[in-house]
Amino acid sequence: MPRMDVTEMSFAKLYPLLVAKAVKKGRTREEVDQVTGWLTGYTSEDIAQLEQSSVTYGDFFRNAPAMNPARARITGKVCGVRMEEIQDPLMREIRYLDKLVDELAKGKTMEQILRT
Repeated sequence: MPRMDVTEMSFAKLYPLLVAKAVKKGRTREEVDQVTGWLTGYTSEDIAQLEQSSVTYGDFFRNAPAMNPARARITGKVCGVRMEEIQDPLMREIRYLDKLVDELAKGKTMEQILRT
């Protein structure tokens, strides 16, 4: 079976996986929503509505109300790839969220995660 492009996958299927990853490590859905909102400009209510819709993961990022300009300060590796080396802008945005949730799951403080 061919591998599906993550940008075409359903936001409603992928976002709960990010939440589960954080919750498994003792964090909360509210914290995942907070870092997601910081990155994208969506509110928790927006995110909850999008989880009930058929929006794709790619469109979630393409239609984000206000991508945070400070996101460029997110560095390091995610899935073995350095953030700075990701050429595709949309994939970089997706990986920024992965990295933020990874940091949340690893126990970093919200101040560290949000680069404040």
